[in-house]
Amino acid sequence: MSEHDAPTAPARILVVDDDPTVAEVVGSYLERAGCSVEHAADGPDALLRAERRWPDLVVLDLMLPGLDGLEVCRRLRAHRPVPVIMLTARGDEDDRITGLEVGADDYVTKPFSPRELVLRVESVLRRTRRAASPAETGPVLRAGDITVDPATRRATRAGRELSLTLREFDLLAYFLGRPRAVHSREELMREVWGWDFGDLSTVTVHVRRLRAKIEDDPARPRFVRTVWGVGYSFEPEQEGEAA
Repeated sequence: MSEHDAPTAPARILVVDDDPTVAEVVGSYLERAGCSVEHAADGPDALLRAERRWPDLVVLDLMLPGLDGLEVCRRLRAHRPVPVIMLTARGDEDDRITGLEVGADDYVTKPFSPRELVLRVESVLRRTRRAASPAETGPVLRAGDITVDPATRRATRAGRELSLTLREFDLLAYFLGRPRAVHSREELMREVWGWDFGDLSTVTVHVRRLRAKIEDDPARPRFVRTVWGVGYSFEPEQEGEAA
């Protein structure tokens, strides 16, 4: 068997939930999808398990004993990048938005369909693996003083490296590859996230986070402009207004 024919190792998923029934159901569905699953019942245990065996993705409940999910997410991402899908109670919109703002890639509200969660996990893993693959190459993208190199997954502004999450990098690269085009949130979710369904506030929050990292004044963005009633456009040279 050649090196290129070698089977891909099962994705390591850390499921963090203090409800043993939820953890068992989620773990069972993920294992049937070919993943290797480990379970943690609280925040400190999640950090210990992640340190011992770094996961490819974390399914993380917001409400946890010891440390809540937001703090676990902060500490994990401060250590090194890892995709995170948060589990939240239905109606806790502020918590969901905060979760996205601390770096979660997505959230799923309880009660949820385990099959939907598996689809979200598989979508995030596909994009993560493509980002890590040497085959993920393309021309260096430039707009003003912003440069994005898809081959090295490196983005800079005025020579200073930008600290972007996986989704923020993909979103910026998508914008730079299509300057001045108008993109709906539905299009961005489909093309950048790879989902045909989901809460469009995910896109809104990521655009806001991206503006905070690339704009001189995020309240009056120069690059990522809001097109009222439609979506967003990337304007490399013109001044714009915030949403």
